[in-house]
Parts: sequence; C-alpha cells; structure tokens
Amino acid sequence: MCGFAGFIGGPSFDSSLKDSIENMTESLIHRGPDSSGIWISSMNKLALGHNRLAVQDLSEMGHQPMESPSSRYLIVFNGEIYNHLELRKKINSSHSQPVDWRGSSDTETILVSIEVFGLNATLQMCKGMFAFALWDQKSKKLFLARDCAGEKPLYYGEIDNSFVFGSELKALKRFPNFQNTLSSAALNAYFQYGYIPSPHSIYKNIYKVEPGTYVEFNASTEINSNYKKVTYWSLQETISESKEKVFVNPDSAISAIEETMNNSVRSQMISDVPLGVFLSGGVDSSLIAALAQKNSHVPIKTFTIGFENPEFDESQYAEDVARHIGTNHTKYLVSDSDVLNLIPHLPRIYDEPFADSSQIPTYFVCRAAKQEVTVALSGDAGDELFGGYNRYIFSSNIWTKVSWLPKFIRQLLGSLLIMIPVNVWNRLKKLFLFKNFSLFGNKVHKVGVALKNSSTLNDFYLSFSYIWENTSDILIEQNLDSRLILKKNYFGTKVQSYPAEQMMFYDLITYLPDDILCKVDRAAMSVSLETRAPFLDKNVISDAWRLPLSFKIKSGEGKWLLKEILYKYVPKKMLDRPKAGFALPIGDWLRGPLMKWAEDLLDKQTIDEQGYLNSDNVEKIWKQHLSGKYDWTAKLWTVLMFQAWLKQE
Repeated sequence: MCGFAGFIGGPSFDSSLKDSIENMTESLIHRGPDSSGIWISSMNKLALGHNRLAVQDLSEMGHQPMESPSSRYLIVFNGEIYNHLELRKKINSSHSQPVDWRGSSDTETILVSIEVFGLNATLQMCKGMFAFALWDQKSKKLFLARDCAGEKPLYYGEIDNSFVFGSELKALKRFPNFQNTLSSAALNAYFQYGYIPSPHSIYKNIYKVEPGTYVEFNASTEINSNYKKVTYWSLQETISESKEKVFVNPDSAISAIEETMNNSVRSQMISDVPLGVFLSGGVDSSLIAALAQKNSHVPIKTFTIGFENPEFDESQYAEDVARHIGTNHTKYLVSDSDVLNLIPHLPRIYDEPFADSSQIPTYFVCRAAKQEVTVALSGDAGDELFGGYNRYIFSSNIWTKVSWLPKFIRQLLGSLLIMIPVNVWNRLKKLFLFKNFSLFGNKVHKVGVALKNSSTLNDFYLSFSYIWENTSDILIEQNLDSRLILKKNYFGTKVQSYPAEQMMFYDLITYLPDDILCKVDRAAMSVSLETRAPFLDKNVISDAWRLPLSFKIKSGEGKWLLKEILYKYVPKKMLDRPKAGFALPIGDWLRGPLMKWAEDLLDKQTIDEQGYLNSDNVEKIWKQHLSGKYDWTAKLWTVLMFQAWLKQE
C-alpha cells in the first residue's frame, strides 16, 4: 500500500518542481513510510511522487516511480494486484522468450502488461484494489485509474492552471497557490448523506476518480478541457451477465459461493509481510477469518476491540469465534478517554467532512492490528452483496406493501409513524417480525419520513439514506443540484424489480465506496496498515448477483447463504444474535465528556462569521439534544465533523 501525488503544468523552474512534489509527497508519508521517490520532467512540467509501504517484493526492485522496460511508461501505484503472478504467466506466454523480470512486485507486472496488452485490457484482467497514475512519454498523456469497487482513493483536478492529483486531498492542498473554495453542491450532499459522493469532493474543481474508470489527460491541450473519463468495468453490465445464469439449486449455490470466497481469501493472503484478519464476531468477518485459517498451516492473527462500557462491548463474540476456529487472537480494550482524545484528530485523518461515527472504532482496530501486522483482511461488502443490512428487509417490505397506495395516504401513514416516539417503538418491536433489529424506533421514524417524501423507490431509498432531509434547515446557501448528485449518475439504471436488490445495487455504487471503503482506507492508512476486502473480488461480486433474492434474504433475515457457509466452520449458536455494528454512545457523550468540545465548535458567533450554517437551527437542535428529550446525534455529528474540519483548515 502506498500514497502518491503529482502534477502537470507546474512551476517553471526545476527547483520549484522538485520542492512542490516533495512537499506534496511528504504529506502522504503515513501511507508509505518505507521509502519515497520522485520523478521530474522539466520539459513537460510534470512531477510524480511516491511513498511506499512495502508489502510485495521488499527489495529496491519495487521502488517507485517505476519505469517500464521500454521507458515509454512511468507509474506511481497504490494497491495490490492479487492475480499478478497469473498475469506474468500470460505475458510470458505471449512472448517467444520469457520476460527478463527485474523483481517480483505487482507494480512491475502491471507496467509490463500495459506495454504488452494495453491499458484497457490490463485493467480488465486485473483482480485487486488499486489506484495509479501512468505517464505515457510517447503520447504525452496521463492516465489516472481506480479499481472496480473503489477500495483505493484518487483525487484530481485543476489548481492555479495546473492539473494536480494524489491519493488524498492533503497532498493537493500542498500544491502552490491552492485556493480552491468549497463546493456548495458537495456541501449539501454531505449534510444529506454524511459523506461526499463521487465524483465530487469538498472543493470546487477537485474530483474523485470513480470506481471502475480511468481519467485520460492530454498534456498537449488546455488544462480545463483536456481530460475525459473512460469506464473499463461496469457493475450494471456485471449484474446483467450474472442474471443470465442464476443459481437454481441452493446447495449448488452454497458450494459455488464457498469455493469463490475461498479462492478470493487465499489469493488475498499473498504477502511478504505479516498478515492478519479483523474479527468482530459477525457473519462477514467470521467467514473471512474461518477461510483464512483454512488456508493457513499456522494460527492466523485476528484482531478485535472491546470497550470499557459493557453495554457497547461485543468483543466476547469475536473471542468465542477465534477460539473455535483456532486463531491467534488479540483484543484491544478502548477506554472512553482513548475515544475522546481521538475525536479532535478525525478531520486530519479524513481530509474532508466525513460523519460516519463508526470511523472511531475502525481507527482503533486498525491501530491494534498495526502493532503486529502490516496487512489485514476485512469483511467489508458482505452486507451490500448478500443482503445484510436491516434496511433491505425493513424498508423494502414497507415499500412493497404501500407503494400501490395513493401518495396522500402514504404521507398520512408516514406522519402517523413519526407521531409515535422512538422509545415507544423500541418497546413495541417484539410484536413485529423485526424483533431482532437494533435501533428499531429510529428506523421506523426514518421510514415515516421516507413515506412522506417519496413517489418512487428511488426517492424512498434516498430519503431513507438522508441525515438532513432538507438541507435548508442547516445550510445558508442551497444548491438544488445536490439532490441529483446520486440520482443523475445511477438512478436511471434498474437492475431488478425487487426493491431490496435495487437498494443493494445503489449501496454498491454509492454508500460502499464513498462511506465504508473511505472510512476503512483513511483509518488504516493513517497508521500505515494495508486492508483488503475479499468480498470485493470480481468473481465474488459476479457470483453474488447470480443468487436469487430468496438465497440472500429468507424468513426476514439477511445473508442466509453466507450463514449456511459459515455454519460449516462455526456453530450457529455463536452467531444467532441481532445484527449490531460499531455502535458508540456518541449522543450520551455529547451530553457529558464531549460537551465542552462540542460547545466550542457550535459557538454561534463563530458559525455566523463562517457563513455556512444556520446558527439558529444549530443552536435549537443542540439545546433539544442536551435536554434528553430528543436524540439528534446523527445530525449533530455532521455539524460537528464539518466544524472540526473547518477549524483545522
């Protein structure tokens, strides 16, 4: 894992080029502390910088920036290509004589493959997580590519008439004369979702390379009109192809998915440095750990975190699973003071406003793992692929039952749901099929709001995803395009008639890369840890969409098929409990140990001077929350993370 940065059209003098790229690269040292390098072309006003976290081929042969054998291409690469040894065999077989490989790194593999097969063909053959910048010295073109699921980040855009790019925004902000202002559309989207959807960033004229695409930049033309996006992998097409060969027999499906998952885990265990697995004790991480142990001759290392407050500590579940499958398990106990000390540093880690509070436990499990390993496998994407989120069951059941009703009746029903307080719904949940759902009352209120504002399933999904339904309640400057950021890019595509499957599709192209994978990448790389997600192997994604919905969601419970696989390795009684997650008592802390920190950030005079937020409404929900009669944790967290981010700007 690594971090890189670069630019075209930079300062005129060699010394300025060198100083600029060194300064940008230095900001990413946490992503690659093992070595660094730069490459400069004064003629093209081009500079590339790289920080390396050595995982495969620890020798100097893996050093970057790396030049191809013909010297046509240069690359700075972040990630892992899990099938790069297979690619080497294919490359060797395409030549009359085997290639004279300099080392054993996957970076060299992808460079030679691009020379032999071309960029598009290479990207389609690659299985892995990656982001890279490739300079073609012959055509004078720069290519910025990102993996198909969006595991690795890559930003790009225009700064002071230069084309600038990097693994994180902090590198771009180090570029001379960075003065890009905030994007109002991105800011509106942030307060709606708690994250900023691709391809947008918090800054104007700065964007994210989208998953499964690359950006082609022509250095011979004007900065503001010379790049285009190319899609090399499409989830829509993958789903369409998978639907043509749907599994019919559940036993055959279980065997096929188990084999595909096992192959993915085995391929992602390739490493020249110590490797472990995150283990929460839930279905996804337990399956990854079990398969990893199956493919290891020695006990693998597994990691979980626990909390001082027993109400939020579920580490015992992970310990039980670890003991059963025979891993070398480590539990790291997180104190309340650890959490409170971390929170002010979150804006520095995440670079732009980001309000998923599970970023906190994610950071701590990454920090714990880094003490013993350099690479960790995670269970991310199991929910999105196999129907794990409660909302797929909860909200899709509701929509199926009420979508035929006239809108005014749905609005009335939504109003009635909201009228009943959250705590009352929590007491009533045992009367419903959703008795195992956590935060039941909050979900009922979300459905109520969604029913009041939805005409279609797309509206329903979006509304159920909102933190601030109406950003006019919080932002002074409105941008009507913000609600279209997700719609215009993805919601014209219908992959299936079932609401639950449609929601899974939306999550895979929005929530997963821009929230979940972003959360894990920044937390892990802040402590120089590489994370890998076996569920995001191309074959796993494809096979998951061959499953009928009934193989994913059965009898009101998600991930049926994954559980059937896992029960071969772990007894059912260890896993038969409500779905949880990284829940923390943020709302209670805001009324207690975090109150002073929050009060400082929510100062009315400061907010008015900044000119972004409606200070009266901020003050209103803050006082209501402190009273204990309301729980505005989610909304307040978006405000606090934005204010904390502004403070460190």
